[in-house]
Amino acid sequence: MGVLERQKRVRAYREQIPSPGRPTVAWREDRVKFWAAIARGVKTEDACVEARVSAPVGFRWFRHAGGVNPRLPAEISGRYLSFAEREDIAIWHAQGASGREIARRLGRDPSTISRELRHNASTRTYKLDHRASTAQWHAERCARRPKAAKLVRNQRLRDYVQARLSGDITDADGQPVGPAGPTWKGRNKPHRGDRRWATAWSPEQIAQRLPVEFPDDEDMRISHEAIYQALYVEGRGALKRELVACLRTGRALRVPRARNRQKAWAHVTDGVLISERPAEAEDRAVPGHWESDLIIGLKRSAIGTLVDRTTRFTMLIHLPREKGYGVIPRTKNGPALAGYGAITMKNALADTMTTLPEQLRRSLTWDRGKELSAHAAFKVETGIPVYFADPHSPWQRGTNENTNGLLRQYFPKGTDLSRRSREEIQAVAEAVNNRPRKTLGWKTPAEALNEQLRSLQPGLRRSRLTSGS
Repeated sequence: MGVLERQKRVRAYREQIPSPGRPTVAWREDRVKFWAAIARGVKTEDACVEARVSAPVGFRWFRHAGGVNPRLPAEISGRYLSFAEREDIAIWHAQGASGREIARRLGRDPSTISRELRHNASTRTYKLDHRASTAQWHAERCARRPKAAKLVRNQRLRDYVQARLSGDITDADGQPVGPAGPTWKGRNKPHRGDRRWATAWSPEQIAQRLPVEFPDDEDMRISHEAIYQALYVEGRGALKRELVACLRTGRALRVPRARNRQKAWAHVTDGVLISERPAEAEDRAVPGHWESDLIIGLKRSAIGTLVDRTTRFTMLIHLPREKGYGVIPRTKNGPALAGYGAITMKNALADTMTTLPEQLRRSLTWDRGKELSAHAAFKVETGIPVYFADPHSPWQRGTNENTNGLLRQYFPKGTDLSRRSREEIQAVAEAVNNRPRKTLGWKTPAEALNEQLRSLQPGLRRSRLTSGS
């Protein structure tokens, strides 16, 4: 067979191969480094730096995988050519070395080098040029062994899972009821608001219910992790990604466990832990030790609460919107316009607590929220030391938690609290402070505070605070 005839046959063969597109921008080791950093809880931006890829590439990897680590092995089997070997092949091939000579230098079989030069060439003509980067891309692409998911192959099982995930809530007449819910945009969960009412079984409930309803049908079995991955991982093709809105969290991307354990509590140092709070605050014998928190509503609205540990006297802090809220687009690390940013919270809290007598400004205990990250400046301005409760320990601020439960009668969850004026909030505070409490011997918090003030300062006139103003 002549050269021209061989050229024609090779060209005819390679022209039948569809073009796979452009080569990838990163290799296997880059993806391994990226997901290893994600597994440690590193932010996506920092993981991109470690993997030495651009931020858009890293975010695309994370989004397409749904936050699920593909768990790529750090090294491929030695039976396959590595990228370093392909670099040597490309150099020696360009220098004119034969396939057998290249195989001898690498310690490989000549047929391995021959297949590498034919199958992973960087050109589609008879003259098969070889580039290490293109060859590595071809090899990784051809090494994929896609396996159809069980939910793809089993239509009956897929219908069952979808019905339990996204089935409609109906009334007695069989008509769907409830809000339609927000439009899913392919990103993370939407802001709080009305969600579509659905059957919304969890994947674990679905997986555990299958053996109960189909005890004799082994095909109707699936693990809850397989359902989660069918929802999160792009390209599985079994369940639509928008069905993540039916999960309890509504989260479209899985949060790595290590990242979920990390909290932005850098503002809490050893000197402001609740263990450093004065012992007199524990026995509730002396007034002036306050517990504080926020009541959160819809659209990032909030009301601040202050409760005295001894008398249960409550003060509410009005937190109106900042100028430009709803007009200036939300930007990452931009100004906090919702009304309870660190500086705004510090100023509102200082304005409220400085109206108290000196004897009632002994300490303040807060949870771990970042809204009081400016606590050092607050202490300088008011002289009131601030202490933070331990993580996930609401009982350390039990007085405040119980009071917030009472206040939810006036400010229910799922309502926009920014609609309430300062006067309305103060009216609620007066109602709570004039409500008899069993823990106070059926006295009101206003009466208990007035007695404490008289015992601390004999002859002191009744404070305006006890009047509820």
